[in-house]
Amino acid sequence: MLNLPNALASLRILLAPLMFWMILNSELFTNNGFHISWNYYFTSLLFVLASATDFFDGFIARQWNQMTMLGAILDPLADKMLTLAAFLGLMMIGEASAWAIYIIVVRELFITGLRTVAVSEGLEVKASWAGKVKTVAQMIAIGFLLMHWQFGAELLWFAVALTVYSGLEYLWGFKNALLRESK
Repeated sequence: MLNLPNALASLRILLAPLMFWMILNSELFTNNGFHISWNYYFTSLLFVLASATDFFDGFIARQWNQMTMLGAILDPLADKMLTLAAFLGLMMIGEASAWAIYIIVVRELFITGLRTVAVSEGLEVKASWAGKVKTVAQMIAIGFLLMHWQFGAELLWFAVALTVYSGLEYLWGFKNALLRESK
């Protein structure tokens, strides 16, 4: 069912490749006489707008009781597509550490696999606050890196630490859910 929250998540999915393209094609601005900083501004604005849809799709779904199975699939998919598009683009232009991005990508794939197993086993493992804080930290790091601001690299590594921690917390929750189920 396509409702407003699902439409917002779908919009985020569509904006991710556009942002990725903008990160990789800064010459679009410089070749047309604009300073490279205009690419930073427009790409960052696009990222902020797409990120805002993450807040609003969840808020609207809860407030208007429009939570759907499609939304439960689209929302985390859209989040991952947006953050990975930004991180991979930043890595490709040399603004983000390949190791940091590798750790983030591996964690996301691993947790996605665990979620798939949990669903197939009928287990409920909810997202934790650490996972939400991880997402916010990643988005802040992306914003700093897109704008080429000072401390972007340090914020990225802080986000990596939160990413690893939230992954371990999710793994712990999955293990506990399995133990509850086996009793």
